[in-house]
Amino acid sequence: MNERLIKINEATEYLSNILKKHNLSPEVGIVLGSGLGKLADQISDYITIPYKDIPGFPVSTAIGHKGNFIIGKLASKIVIAMQGRLHYYEGYTMDLVTLPIRVMIKLGIKQLFVSNAAGGVNFDYKVGDLMIIKDHINLLPNPLIGKNIEEFGPRFPDMTRPYDPKIISMAEEIAKSEDISVHKGVYLAGTGPSYETPSEYKFFRMIGADAVGMSTIPEVIVARHSNIPVFGMSVITNEAHDDYAEDYVNDGDDVVKAANAAADKMSKIFKLLIDKL
Repeated sequence: MNERLIKINEATEYLSNILKKHNLSPEVGIVLGSGLGKLADQISDYITIPYKDIPGFPVSTAIGHKGNFIIGKLASKIVIAMQGRLHYYEGYTMDLVTLPIRVMIKLGIKQLFVSNAAGGVNFDYKVGDLMIIKDHINLLPNPLIGKNIEEFGPRFPDMTRPYDPKIISMAEEIAKSEDISVHKGVYLAGTGPSYETPSEYKFFRMIGADAVGMSTIPEVIVARHSNIPVFGMSVITNEAHDDYAEDYVNDGDDVVKAANAAADKMSKIFKLLIDKL
């Protein structure tokens, strides 16, 4: 058997046994990015499973990422939320970065919600803004490179609509009804961990990106490989421009603070959206 599949199955079996004891069957998977763990506080009747306890799982080392699965009720659905994701820049292979998504798929999720902190390369974006992801540009290694695991999906999966148009429309309606301002744009992901140079920000804007980060896209590709509908949202935590003041410095702690400040609005949209699905 494929070594990757063995690892996926072992982790799935461990989680499945715990979920059966608590009579929990997750319908929706959620990935909570940098500083965006507040949505986990909205989950009721939950259990917490640290990544370190799951066979074969790496541990998240990124700032603002706790490294737990939170499984419980959010709105009217049973959800499994990643309280902190795994990143390529932490030194993990793409197989490990996307392992939690594969496991959530095996556990039976029907939709995947992803969130992240991102720099706004679009001049109209300000710190604290929310952006619904309508498409992406991937500068990370593709997680499907290598022997295809046929039980998850085809060798060449379609990426025409990586983010589900129907869910996006629902999210826009919710944001309007709740008087929450949202942008809709293209997310670009690079490897990190260094922040990009002003010239790189300018280049990304020129090729069509509205926001830039270091995550999310591998998870989306893996979900779409298995035909799981995806909804994604970015919190703009810094203005990623090419006209900085001479003393400007990108700071990771400031990114987390900005993400925390916007998390309540994003949490409300996610919760109402999940309830409507």
